[in-house]
Amino acid sequence: MAELTQNLPKISDISKAWLASLLILVLLAIFDTPQLPDTVVFTGYALLNTAPFILFAVFAVAYVKASGAEALLAEAFKGNQVRMIVLASLMGGLSPFCSCEVIPFVAGLLAVGAPLSAVMAFWLSSPLMDPAMFTITAGAISFEFAMAKTVFAVALGAVGGFATMALMNSAVFQDPLRETQTKRGCGCGPSPFSGRPVWSFWSEAERRSTFRETAVENGFFLLKWLTLAYLIESTMLAYVPAESIAGFLGGDGAGPVILGAVIGSPAYLSGYAAVPLVGELMNQGMAPGAAMSFIIAGGVSSLPAAIAVWALVKPRVFGAYIGYGLVGAILAGFAANALLQ
Repeated sequence: MAELTQNLPKISDISKAWLASLLILVLLAIFDTPQLPDTVVFTGYALLNTAPFILFAVFAVAYVKASGAEALLAEAFKGNQVRMIVLASLMGGLSPFCSCEVIPFVAGLLAVGAPLSAVMAFWLSSPLMDPAMFTITAGAISFEFAMAKTVFAVALGAVGGFATMALMNSAVFQDPLRETQTKRGCGCGPSPFSGRPVWSFWSEAERRSTFRETAVENGFFLLKWLTLAYLIESTMLAYVPAESIAGFLGGDGAGPVILGAVIGSPAYLSGYAAVPLVGELMNQGMAPGAAMSFIIAGGVSSLPAAIAVWALVKPRVFGAYIGYGLVGAILAGFAANALLQ
């Protein structure tokens, strides 16, 4: 018996996303048993319909990791500062890496004198979009929404980068780095931003192993967050009247856009979990602008993205990062209302 209990996973080792999903099912079983099978069936069908997008995203990210294509990201931080800001915004919006994996890479860049403006551009666009996020967004909301978010992510990075460049002599950005920069990642492994890509990765056993491990890891990551998202979506459909959403976050005025950004900043769980929830909120009457401001403000201020910035720079620079994200989210929301109605 002792051996069996020692091999059982501890509660702290179980993903909070899985625990939250289990809690939803338990609460339904206790307080609304007839709703439980409907919620389970809804979640199963939603995952099945999303499966092609999930698989594409998983294998695309695994290929990039196994081939070492992320090494190309370092090229964005060489040369003219204006060029660096533009490339950093583009590469940040396209790179398929977790926010904390970027910590050792950015720490190295800052240590060797890379301008904070280019790093800020990368920091702002990186948590908002990547190939997996684009695929999931296109499938759960729409291709147009995914394209618009990509453009806004790159634009936010560029504007934040140029604003930082213009204000580098201000008190906010003077001596921006912390005295002790973190030298550790967060379990994602060592910094991958070095070396040259090997596009035919299958010829090397180690890269094949990287492909396999990355695919499995990202597959489970997407599965746990999307499962939670669809469970919440199902309960939302059951208990939240559509007219209340339309009245609270509907319309094309400034109120819903600003409210979406303000709610999105503290309420974000995961970018992948947010996508289907936002899609359903839009189906219930949430304005495109409010949806866009929510999803951008939440992405910038989400815990992994925020930690990647907080770990390396002083609080005043971190405050500028959050400020850029909030203002950019509101402006993106106004633009989305004009473009996506």
